Amino acid sequence: MQTSTRFIALLAGASFSLAAQAASFDAWADKVADAKVRSDPEQATQKQYFSGKEQDQLDRALTPNTPEYRKAEVAKAKAALKQLEAIDQKALTPQQRASAAAIAWNLQGAVDAVAFEDHQFVFNQFTGLHVQIVNFLSQQHPIRDQRDVENYLARLKSVAGKIDTGIARAQGAASRGFLMPTFITQSSIGQLDRFLDGGADKNVLVASLAQRMAALKDVSPEQQAKFTAEATATVKQAILPAFERTRTLLKEQLPRTTADAGLWRLPNGDKAYALALRRMTTTDYTPQQIHDIGLKEVARIEKEMDGLLVSLGYKDGGIKERMVKLEADSQPKEADPRPAMLARYDALMRDAEARAKDLFDVTPKAPVVVKREPAFTEKTAAAHYSAPAKDGTLPGVFWAPMPGPDFRIVGMRTLVYHEAVPGHHFQIALQQENNGLPRYRRDRVFGSGSAYVEGWALYAEQLAAENKWYDGDTVGRLGQLDAELFRAKRLVVDTGLHAMKWTRQQGIDYGIPASEVERYVVMPGQACAYKIGMLRILDLRAKAEKALGDKFSIKAFHNTVLQTGDVPLSVLEKVVDEWIATQKG
Repeated sequence: MQTSTRFIALLAGASFSLAAQAASFDAWADKVADAKVRSDPEQATQKQYFSGKEQDQLDRALTPNTPEYRKAEVAKAKAALKQLEAIDQKALTPQQRASAAAIAWNLQGAVDAVAFEDHQFVFNQFTGLHVQIVNFLSQQHPIRDQRDVENYLARLKSVAGKIDTGIARAQGAASRGFLMPTFITQSSIGQLDRFLDGGADKNVLVASLAQRMAALKDVSPEQQAKFTAEATATVKQAILPAFERTRTLLKEQLPRTTADAGLWRLPNGDKAYALALRRMTTTDYTPQQIHDIGLKEVARIEKEMDGLLVSLGYKDGGIKERMVKLEADSQPKEADPRPAMLARYDALMRDAEARAKDLFDVTPKAPVVVKREPAFTEKTAAAHYSAPAKDGTLPGVFWAPMPGPDFRIVGMRTLVYHEAVPGHHFQIALQQENNGLPRYRRDRVFGSGSAYVEGWALYAEQLAAENKWYDGDTVGRLGQLDAELFRAKRLVVDTGLHAMKWTRQQGIDYGIPASEVERYVVMPGQACAYKIGMLRILDLRAKAEKALGDKFSIKAFHNTVLQTGDVPLSVLEKVVDEWIATQKG
């Protein structure tokens, strides 16, 4: 990895002013970020990080997954870490110190992960290569004009090669004793069955292209037909056979798999899980500590829910049974309640924006709206948020699935606070709009797991409860507690699966849906990020309140957290400590 001449001189001990050293760091960090995105064409497309011919060329390529590529990326990370160690932190501004720490955390994660590549199953049902590559092309590759279509077709021609590289990696892992659990292998085989069913012309990689091309003004119907035929041919001749080879591999492996679910069953599984927890929660908690936190939180939340349920007349059965009854009793009476539900979601968002003025004085410029999840994904999608367009052409969107026939009513208010205001919309849109952050932080090039992002959204739910946004709405308050209970149970089940030899059925019996349990199996530690992140933000707030007393401002605290953006919690703690010291002064 090359650095600027000035930065090389800085590393060699040359004497520069503090301003010059800070400028050198900025130039170096931009170079590292550019190189990272440049070597990952799919990320470059998602972020539209470059422009002109360079971005166009990246939009035609898929991110490599060869052993040589991974080795080169780790070498770059090690080189950058070595350069980072030579930087005089005292020469940097607080903002730069946070950037340096976030970069170091991300790069170190790439280095640490090398020892556990076999633990990351190539064809798992949630983040597997066969899932990722289809979702990227059908949902994330832009189709804005004819050139985007041509780039899409170029990428289609690279799919089979990338799948075959994944097959080779999965075969190597299996030869070393790394196989997916039986139920995960079966789930992935089922996905491949569905992908291969129906022929090339009906395949999602063709159908999604045809659907999106139909809205283009610079592609005639004749050209659309030509491009669709080209995509169909590539899918038929190359992609379907590659997915068939993947299915054959998994079917061959199936008799050798077992029902054991957690990482504990694999070589060095305990070390792999410890790393996963550290990366996902950005803390050093042990599995036992997280498990115990979960048990304690479950008991606390269920006790509070019991009192509220009794107050509403729900006295019989466990918490889960009574919540199911409450949801059933809350179902709308209209033949099609979706329009009224969308209107209620919108009203709740507008109400939240008004209430938020008491707690926030810096809010996103971009508006946020609610939309119904598209029909083709509605049955399987969870509620989620998509960021506004940087150029202001699209608002932030809270996507609400409403497939029916039963609807999620009890948790509607909490979903708004989590996904929109003051949750993901405040956090993600403000980070994107914050010109005080370098580009690589606005665009989250150096990601830090889920603890900050999901921790903030869960904190937003708690903030609403603390500030009496649920007053007069006991059902809504129960929805908030039920959502928090779910996140607390995740701590118990995730650690149970991977460190305490729980079975898949034990996770289900504890109150987690089967599909969620299976997600935790292949994404160890990620489910712990929500609750641990929220608790850490609450701890930091309490620390600031204690240190500052009458000088503490909730608005200023929120500004500090949100304007820092997505960073490891350890970095956020340093930022908050510096803010506390400044406020004292």
